[in-house]
Amino acid sequence: MIRKPLRPLARILRARETGQDPDEIEAENRARRQAEIQDKARKRAEGRLVFMALGFLVAFGTVGLRMGALASSNPEEPRVQASGAQILSQRADITDRRGRVLATNMLTHSLYAQPQQMADKAAAAAGLARIFTDMDEAELLRDFTNPNRKFMWLKKKISPEQMQAVHDIGEPGLLFGPREMRLYPNGRIASHILGGATFGAEGVNSAEVIGTAGVEKAFDGWLRNPANEGAPLTLSIDLTAQSAMEEVLSSGMRRMNAKGAAGILMEVKTGEVLAMASLPDFDPNDRPRPALKGDPSDSPLFNRAVQGQYELGSTFKIFPVAQAMDLRLVNPNTHINSRSPMKIGKYNISDYHNYGPSLSVTDIIVKSSNVGTVRIAQMIGVERQKAFLEKLGFFEPTALEMVEAPTGKPIVPARWPAVTSATVSFGHGLAASPLHLAAAYATLANEGRKVTPTLVHDKPRPPGPEVVSPQAAKLSIGLLRQVVERGTAKKGNVEGYEVAGKTGTADKPRPGGGYYENRVVANFAAIFPYENPQYVLVVILDEPTAELGGGESRVAGATAVPVAAEVIGRLAPILGLRPVDSDKLPDIEAPTKTGLKVAAKE
Repeated sequence: MIRKPLRPLARILRARETGQDPDEIEAENRARRQAEIQDKARKRAEGRLVFMALGFLVAFGTVGLRMGALASSNPEEPRVQASGAQILSQRADITDRRGRVLATNMLTHSLYAQPQQMADKAAAAAGLARIFTDMDEAELLRDFTNPNRKFMWLKKKISPEQMQAVHDIGEPGLLFGPREMRLYPNGRIASHILGGATFGAEGVNSAEVIGTAGVEKAFDGWLRNPANEGAPLTLSIDLTAQSAMEEVLSSGMRRMNAKGAAGILMEVKTGEVLAMASLPDFDPNDRPRPALKGDPSDSPLFNRAVQGQYELGSTFKIFPVAQAMDLRLVNPNTHINSRSPMKIGKYNISDYHNYGPSLSVTDIIVKSSNVGTVRIAQMIGVERQKAFLEKLGFFEPTALEMVEAPTGKPIVPARWPAVTSATVSFGHGLAASPLHLAAAYATLANEGRKVTPTLVHDKPRPPGPEVVSPQAAKLSIGLLRQVVERGTAKKGNVEGYEVAGKTGTADKPRPGGGYYENRVVANFAAIFPYENPQYVLVVILDEPTAELGGGESRVAGATAVPVAAEVIGRLAPILGLRPVDSDKLPDIEAPTKTGLKVAAKE
């Protein structure tokens, strides 16, 4: 840049010629130069201010656009970035049908170590071993002094008391991470239904809770779905009924010296399961590890009500009788040849007692005659028998909303010769779960319409298909009532509550073939109240032995029936059933051989 001189020679010479002062020319040029400098400085400042204004405009515009985009987007589950994993941080509660909490979340903390930040590794190892009895001091010290260990989990969840004790150690390398854990406030109650939960993806500041079994796993996606806006999963279970059933069933199992037990209470009209227990059970807050050896059914994790596959014995006898009445092959007064033993091929089928040359269909059920039941099954025929059992659901797993349900698929004979048809008619040769049996009895109680069990409360469901006619279903319930009044289930009479039901005692099969001589599965399937069926109860005892009169008995009438009666006595008031005067009950109706209804008294 060429600067203009303050005293240009030409102007100075002219000024001297005219008598003008040259210093004025210099002052004028100096003022002009100063004004130019100030003008340039002002323009630079204005340019900077414009640039800064544009910068702020862009920044605030970006923030505004982002806020607008977030406001117009769909809500998403809050996530925490930890260790490179996106972790879901919330899980919905599970409640019973009355809104009482069965499973919820609780804030807790994890404990982890960063050995390189530890001040006194030996003291830290000793302190942790004192607080946590399952930790070994020497092993901890070995891990802490390993130069390759920069991080290690110590406990995935700890109590507030344990957290305070660790904090009191004063070790900067022992750190805590907040997280939610699954809590089951009722402990063991409904443990097999709920199943349990564990941690999935996890970081130091958050952990994902995922279901491991039961409804926790079956509804895992639903429970973690933010679109449900925190709404709980409402089960059909009634917590009070569930607790009462488990208490009575546990007492009965011990009293009958059984190795296991199961119980199911189901609504007839809806198929909703109000209570379902399997013993032995467990605490889902401290779920045990699966058994790696031995019989899986011996594990407390095994759900006998859903997964157990048992030959259910004489509780099956009502099914061929109901089918035969539906086909109008027999009625309750029809007499059937009951001479024993009965020979089918090389096999003999006999009754426990000799019932003479014939029995009425009613007495075949009341006295639980194998021979009479087989005669009726022969009248039906193999194909119709198989089709009827399939309609009742005995060929497929139940549709219950549990991950364990598919494992309870019935064991159906691959071949169905005459002898198989005979044994299946009285509950041998086909193994099914107690839940299958409850659903089938509920179908009879539901005027013959198929009942599908469910664990979800108020779930919309269309009426099931008709499996048996309403008339045949009602007559079948009448026969089951007489079993309790004067047959093998007399101990099932509960004062004030009319109970209909059937006993079943089946020898347990050996793993290598054949049957044990002194090991049975005893069960009782009940429908109540008889006059207006509302509920089905199935109680099953695995290898019971009742002490009677100085001897022993394993039959269902002496083992499963008294336990079931006690369960009904406890549950009926809980369910809101009012006791009735048995003297005012109407006579049982039965068709004559012409198919017309007439009153029939004992």
